[in-house]
Amino acid sequence: MTWFKANKDFFVLAIYVVPRSSKSEIVGLYNDCLKVKIHAQPHDNEANEELVRFLSEQLKLPKSNIKIIKGHLQKKKTVSVSGCSKELLVKLITK
Repeated sequence: MTWFKANKDFFVLAIYVVPRSSKSEIVGLYNDCLKVKIHAQPHDNEANEELVRFLSEQLKLPKSNIKIIKGHLQKKKTVSVSGCSKELLVKLITK
């Protein structure tokens, strides 16, 4: 699976974000990324904050375990997730 890579203590996820959606949800895979629809607007960091909140909710992790490390102003983002298992990440796309 190319949408995430395992490092020693965390995973790096490639996420394609669609802001201004009717609801926040995981759509599936798109161009080697996990496609996530976010309800929030893409200004004043609202969509980024909503993405972190939504992922923490889906993965049942504290928000502090999820960080956007690249792509703060773009739809394609690189996100690090710590304290998670590979199996839990795979469940994101099989719900």
